[in-house]
Amino acid sequence: MRIRADHDVCIGAGNCVLSAPAVFDQDDDGLVELLVDEVPDDEREAAEVAVRRCPSGALTLED
Repeated sequence: MRIRADHDVCIGAGNCVLSAPAVFDQDDDGLVELLVDEVPDDEREAAEVAVRRCPSGALTLED
């Protein structure tokens, strides 16, 4: 599974980092930063939670 982040849509809430810290981080401006392109199987559930919790809809998953 691949993850994509739209920096133009991100509002820096940080829910993604709280939900899946092995997949997401925040840059100096507080915007989402991907730590991986392909989500490892053991992080899949956490990444899915992060996508659901993103208040701006900046995250998408692709199988």
